[in-house]
Amino acid sequence: MFGLGTPEIILLSIIALLIPLITLIDILRNEFTGNNKIIWIIIVILFPCLGFLLYIFIGRNHKIKVK
Repeated sequence: MFGLGTPEIILLSIIALLIPLITLIDILRNEFTGNNKIIWIIIVILFPCLGFLLYIFIGRNHKIKVK
């Protein structure tokens, strides 16, 4: 009755691919201490949705602040 049609599925798929991609780009463009960059990349690749949320709430605080 109120199921998702093809346009909605395509839009949700694009969003589901873009969010982890944008997160990975942010991780790669910034500096982290130690092996944190590699760890965040692995987390986002293995668990895209959860990795994105964890990075937003935890990982962004691990960036090295450039003056």
